[in-house]
Amino acid sequence: MRAAVVPQNLKRRILKESLREDEQRDVAFRRIIRSVPKGKVSTYGKVAAAAGYPLYHRAVARLLRDAPLQGLPWQRIVGAGGEIKLRGEAAAEQRFRLGMEGVKFRGKRVNMEMYEHALRSWETLD
Repeated sequence: MRAAVVPQNLKRRILKESLREDEQRDVAFRRIIRSVPKGKVSTYGKVAAAAGYPLYHRAVARLLRDAPLQGLPWQRIVGAGGEIKLRGEAAAEQRFRLGMEGVKFRGKRVNMEMYEHALRSWETLD
């Protein structure tokens, strides 16, 4: 399956918008992140898409990096393919927290076949 080609100007606009705070978008992201159960993971891109903002994976990363986490299970969000995108002590903490929840790794990546949570936006509505 071939990935869709996104025009360069659209990529730039989305990148620029994803760096701005947007409370409505962030609320949607938080709702999706909270729906990932203990012992499961999802990716930045799948959280963004399930929240109704496809291509806004960087905005999910920004939220988790900059916003007060307010009980969000931040450790359950990883990069595409199960890769921990954090560095240093933060990466070690994320791996530790996931391990405490029973998530297993293949080398440096989460075994996505076993631990990926299938997100469906309709399950996360209030």
